[in-house]
Amino acid sequence: MGGLGGLVSSTLPILVLIPVNNRFGLIWALTASLAVAVAIFTWRLARRENLQPAISGLFGVAIGAAFALFTGDAKAYFLYGIWMSLLFAVVFLTSVVVRWPMVGVAWRGLNGHDMTWRLIPGARRAYSGATIAWSLVFLARFLVQWNLYEADATNALAVARIAMGWPLTGVAALLTVWAVRHASKAMAAAETTGKPDASGPGMPT
Repeated sequence: MGGLGGLVSSTLPILVLIPVNNRFGLIWALTASLAVAVAIFTWRLARRENLQPAISGLFGVAIGAAFALFTGDAKAYFLYGIWMSLLFAVVFLTSVVVRWPMVGVAWRGLNGHDMTWRLIPGARRAYSGATIAWSLVFLARFLVQWNLYEADATNALAVARIAMGWPLTGVAALLTVWAVRHASKAMAAAETTGKPDASGPGMPT
C-alpha cells in the first residue's frame, strides 16, 4: 500500500511546511510543500518506481494546501488527514460488524484471490483482529490531532501527524502480517479437513 515510499511521500511535505510557515508565511510554506510533493513524484517517475505512493502524497498535499489557503491558517492543512482518519476508523469497524473485515478484503483483493476466506471462521477472526487494530490507530490519530487542531497547536499537530504515522503504522502492519499468516493456516487446515475451519464453528449461513 506504499511501504516506506508512501511514508516518505506523506512526511517530507510536513517537515517542510512548518518551518517555512514559521519563517516566511503560509503562501511560501504551501508552495514549498507542493514543490516537495511534485519533486517526489518526478523522482519516482524518472526511476520508474511505483507511482501510487507519490500520487497519493501529491493528492493529499494538494487538498491540505487548498484547505489552508481557503482558511488562511496553516493548521487547516491537516484537516483532510484528520477527518479521513475518522472516516477510516468508522469504515474499518463497520466492516468487522458486517463480517467483511477490511484487512481481509484488501489483502485478498490486492493479491487477486477470491473471498472464500469469509466462510472460514479462523481466517475471518484473524482478519477481524487486524482490522480492529487499524481502526484503533485511525481513531487515535483523529482524537489526538483533532484536540491539537482545536487548541491551535499547529507545530504540535505536525509532530503528532508524523509521530502517529510511522510508529503506529508499524505496529498495525505487524498485526496484519500475523493475521495473514494465521488466516492462511486456518484456510490450509480447512482444505485439509474438508471443513470450513478445523478449529472453529461450521460454515455460516
